[in-house]
Amino acid sequence: MTWNIFKTIGRNLILILLVYFIIQFFNLTQLSLTRTGFFLTIIFIILILFYILKTIFIKKGKRIFSFWTSIWQSVKQAIKENSEIKKFTTRHKNLFSFLQKRLAKDNFYGLPLTLLSLSLFYIIALFGGIIEDLINSDVIISADIRMANLLTIFRNVELTKIFFWITLLGKWQVILIFTITTIFILWLWKKQAYIIPLLISIAGSEIFTSIGKIILHRARPTVAIYVENSFSFPSGHATIAIAFYGFLTYCLIKNIKKWKYKINIFFISLITILLIGISRLYLGVHYVSDVWAGYLVGTIWLIIAISLTEYLLSKKQKIYTTYPDPKKWLVTISVIIISIGLYIIFALQYQTPATVTPLITNKITTTNIINIFKTDQLKYTETLLGNKQEPLNFIIITKNDQQLINLFKQANWLLADNVNLSSIYKIAKAVLLKESYLQAPMTPDFWDSEVHNFGFEKATAANNVRVRHHARFWKTNYITENGNNIYVGTASFDDGIKWGITHTINPDVDTEREFLFNDLQKTNIIINSTKQQLVNPELGNNFSGDPFFTNGELYILSTEKNQ
Repeated sequence: MTWNIFKTIGRNLILILLVYFIIQFFNLTQLSLTRTGFFLTIIFIILILFYILKTIFIKKGKRIFSFWTSIWQSVKQAIKENSEIKKFTTRHKNLFSFLQKRLAKDNFYGLPLTLLSLSLFYIIALFGGIIEDLINSDVIISADIRMANLLTIFRNVELTKIFFWITLLGKWQVILIFTITTIFILWLWKKQAYIIPLLISIAGSEIFTSIGKIILHRARPTVAIYVENSFSFPSGHATIAIAFYGFLTYCLIKNIKKWKYKINIFFISLITILLIGISRLYLGVHYVSDVWAGYLVGTIWLIIAISLTEYLLSKKQKIYTTYPDPKKWLVTISVIIISIGLYIIFALQYQTPATVTPLITNKITTTNIINIFKTDQLKYTETLLGNKQEPLNFIIITKNDQQLINLFKQANWLLADNVNLSSIYKIAKAVLLKESYLQAPMTPDFWDSEVHNFGFEKATAANNVRVRHHARFWKTNYITENGNNIYVGTASFDDGIKWGITHTINPDVDTEREFLFNDLQKTNIIINSTKQQLVNPELGNNFSGDPFFTNGELYILSTEKNQ
């Protein structure tokens, strides 16, 4: 009891000190943290959630499992004792005999093979579905492009280096090192039944992925940080993450008895696999659907490998019990340390592939401003999936970005802050306390698959972040004959907070359009202004389901003469 008391006090002191230093760290870096800090915070929160889930499974998992098992046993017993069910089973003895064999727990051809087969068919169906979507549907393609463009906002030199290290965990050289290490350890501990399935999982998934890349030959994202010479779909790194690390997790969970260790291994593996996939997205070398398809391919071969392993284990006449052996443990730990050291050496010496030169957008000169809307889709903002939202209600022609910012500044509109830890803290505090935050960040919005370049806002008499005037603008690749840039945008009014993360817009977007126009006109910077019909009057909804209505008119404003 005395030891437990001192242990509890010591643990609590450590936690208090840890929290204190974390708070001090955030206080010191609050002003310097950018979108990268926000991205890292999201990952940190996800890891915390995983830790909480892990803790719950360790402490309550067995109890929850036993509870549902007892309920199922009770339900099953009640079904068996039902007189109508008894009559039905008597009339269909062959059918129920077949089902009973398929659900037998003590036979590989029973419940294990049934569950593995159902899982395999389900994953294959999911993979077939995503291929069909990729070939026949523009929705998944447009969503991929928008997500890739969105993730570029969070790029940072330091974070890029971190994700390079993570993505190397799926590189074939590293997988080869870890595979040799795994095979040696399995042989050392007399677990040879796992070796062939492991090799099949790796080889099968790699061959399947290579065939998929050749057949579908999907190009890599244009926002990639570095050049990859192979095609994009499916992701080889995501595939091998499941096929190798997933099978390694299966081996460990299968041979470890303690429930706590099983859960810890499962969550560590899950986080590793997810981070490898995220690294491919962050580095811009794959689309979301590529990574998801890679996970599915890896899972297909993981299930095949597990099925073969279970079959081989069921055929063994004698089950060998592994006893603690200090020499084996010493060799095992030494080999693992060596393999990790080789991975570190490889990562340190790895030459980063040639970086992708940012595409220089060719400026297109136009004499008719409305010609920038080559399709009807371009007249509207878009959701992440490419669905239409509010139609554009502004075109502004000005010399450059700074002049656009100055125009709004003269109209007493402020440029919104970027999304970062500091701004998230400020906006959360402002929402809870109904305080003023005049440059609160905005939810990302899309036009022509691109995230908005500028967000402007103006406070109301309420002077709090819940209610505000706001406008988003995109820089197009069109210029006028005089070389002035053309910007498109939307204006709407925020009249509340929804889901705690985004604003609810007022349905009357036309009133906000007129409000912004009047403010811009008062600056005396606008030289020319016209108003014309862009789309037909309509009702609609934005990405969060907020309704809006508009007469479909649009202002064309110019700060330069002869436009």
